[in-house]
Amino acid sequence: MELEEKPKYGEPRKYDPTFKGPIQSRSCTDIVCCIFFIIAILGYIAVGILAWSQGDPRKVIYPTDSRGQFCGQAGTPLEKKSFLFYFNIMKCASPMVLLEFQCPTTQMCVEKCPEKFLTLVKAYTNSKDFDYYKQFCKEGVTDKMGIPDIVSMGLCPAMLIPSKPFTRRCFPALGQKGGVITVGNNSHFDDGSGTFRDAKDLMDGVKNATVVIEARQVVMKIFEDYTQSWYWILLGLVIAMLTSLLFIVLLRFLAGIMVWIMVALVIVVLGYGIFHCYMEYAALKEEPGADVTLQDLGFQTDLTIYLQVRQTWLAFMIILAIVEVIIILLLIFLRKRILIAVALIKEASRAIGHVMSSLFYPLFTFVLLAMVIAYWAVTAVFLSTSNEPIYKVFNDSVCEHSRKTCDPANYSTDPMKYQCPDSECLFAFYGGETVYHKYLIGLQFYNVFLFFWCANFVTALGQMTLAGAFASYYWAFVKPDDMPAFPVFSSLGRSLRYHTGTLAFGSLILSIIQIIRVLLEYLDHKLKDAHNKFTKFLMCCLKCCFWCLEKCIKFLNRNAYIMVAIYGKNFCTAAKDAFFLLMRNMIRVAVLDKVTDFLLFLGKLLIVGLVGVFAFFFFSGRVKAFENTAPHLHYYWVPILTVVVGSYLIAHGFFSVYAMCVDTLFLCFLEDLERNDGSAERPYLMPDSLRKILNKKNKNQPAE
Repeated sequence: MELEEKPKYGEPRKYDPTFKGPIQSRSCTDIVCCIFFIIAILGYIAVGILAWSQGDPRKVIYPTDSRGQFCGQAGTPLEKKSFLFYFNIMKCASPMVLLEFQCPTTQMCVEKCPEKFLTLVKAYTNSKDFDYYKQFCKEGVTDKMGIPDIVSMGLCPAMLIPSKPFTRRCFPALGQKGGVITVGNNSHFDDGSGTFRDAKDLMDGVKNATVVIEARQVVMKIFEDYTQSWYWILLGLVIAMLTSLLFIVLLRFLAGIMVWIMVALVIVVLGYGIFHCYMEYAALKEEPGADVTLQDLGFQTDLTIYLQVRQTWLAFMIILAIVEVIIILLLIFLRKRILIAVALIKEASRAIGHVMSSLFYPLFTFVLLAMVIAYWAVTAVFLSTSNEPIYKVFNDSVCEHSRKTCDPANYSTDPMKYQCPDSECLFAFYGGETVYHKYLIGLQFYNVFLFFWCANFVTALGQMTLAGAFASYYWAFVKPDDMPAFPVFSSLGRSLRYHTGTLAFGSLILSIIQIIRVLLEYLDHKLKDAHNKFTKFLMCCLKCCFWCLEKCIKFLNRNAYIMVAIYGKNFCTAAKDAFFLLMRNMIRVAVLDKVTDFLLFLGKLLIVGLVGVFAFFFFSGRVKAFENTAPHLHYYWVPILTVVVGSYLIAHGFFSVYAMCVDTLFLCFLEDLERNDGSAERPYLMPDSLRKILNKKNKNQPAE
């Protein structure tokens, strides 16, 4: 007799008369991973304490002079000298090198940057000029000292160049006139030896200089725009929050109508976007220079330039048209499945109506995530500033000890000074060779990994908590009488008391995938110049595979947490049960669940579109009613982009509750179909609307 073959995706759920929703009598799961997670958290706290005891954020806040002192630090003699001045800027490869604090020239703290051209030779002949010059020299310079002595002792720079402060460092005041690099409005300068040089020699390349100049100007303009419009941005975000809340409330009472209104409005908003792009495209037809291509235009720091090109609006119009056509085709082909999805959203609205506290749970998640991000950021800063100052030998002539480590305290008596008389021991960078410093990169890696683990744990806790609350609603035979008094708090308590290990296990798997993706991005960045076609292809494949793997793990974890919230099993068992349940209903999962996600995405898109259109007309001054009210900005797209991104995050926070509710009810709905058959003894618990669409009926209850 042949053994009966087991079903490929497990046995369907059997009817259990004692099952009344989330199981109350449960035990702790994945205890080993729970212990491991607690040890990892304690280690994370230890790393933070170690970083805070060794680190010094002043190394980031304040520039460091050649003696290792901080410029502008309160309570020190250099309190009023907040800018770092470079004796010979020519020794620095480019302004970018200055940002790395490694420029092989004397650096000192000054009250203000030089404002005019002046050489030591010229200043020495005029007492007033020399008094001005001495504020950029080391201590001990007197009028009685000769120029050869001052130069040989390295007390003063050979020249001063008009400079402007940037990141608290004195950069040459570079500019452009007719495509020629200038410094202090001059294209040439005296290098102190009587030789006139081009201003472009101050840096490695003219291109880098112009990028630094333009980037600085753009950053300052963006900052000014934020200071002028921050309260209007805040108002836009409040409107987005109220719109999202209103949308959720309307879904509670008018789910079916709201879904179709939402679909129609999304199509209308996209249609208006296409119309507006066409009007802008047509209006630029006669404008000079509007027909230039984006490829010829290249990268521009002033993004408003792109809006004056016809091809930009044509690209926007094509993109919006493609999105519009895709949405319309999806609606046509999935119209029957949309009816089921609408019924599921209606039930989700009823569930949220009975569990209103779930709408505020994202605020709790946001606070926890903010704490995790803040702890990671502070620890990262302290770790990166826990190095010791390293001093190196710098000299102009040939010296065998050049760039060797030295001690500035006794360098005057060091043998290296005797062998290289013109050398100096100057601060180079922050580093260290102790055991702590050798493993500093490992501590940074641990900080990043625990950041991912804790952030994923917080997200998983929110998913399991909401799943438990909504599952208690679905399986309640009489709603809301058979539900817990506080379903969200009850579910949160169960999750933390019994399933901390399960949450840690699922978030650990996801964190490992994410850290591998980070390492791949890091390797790709480091090997960018050394790539051949094969390595580029291999790296691209690896990044694509791990991106897909991360999406799959997130989907599996989400459904596993729902099963854990209901049955209280460990992670592996719950993941297997969820996976088999979904595979046994593959068609419904592939269509129904994704259609619901699509409809919720349209809701987020609608809110972002409405708030974005309002922000566009307000900040761009296109509406005369707002012309005098709107702030005058350099780039009106700055507040618009901020409002759009913020609106999406706010809408996502509200709709994530809906999405979790729908996913939970969907799994419960699939189990309901397997457990029950609609008979008097095994009635379906799904709502009437779903039963009608699926052509399922509950028979009359048996007579008493």
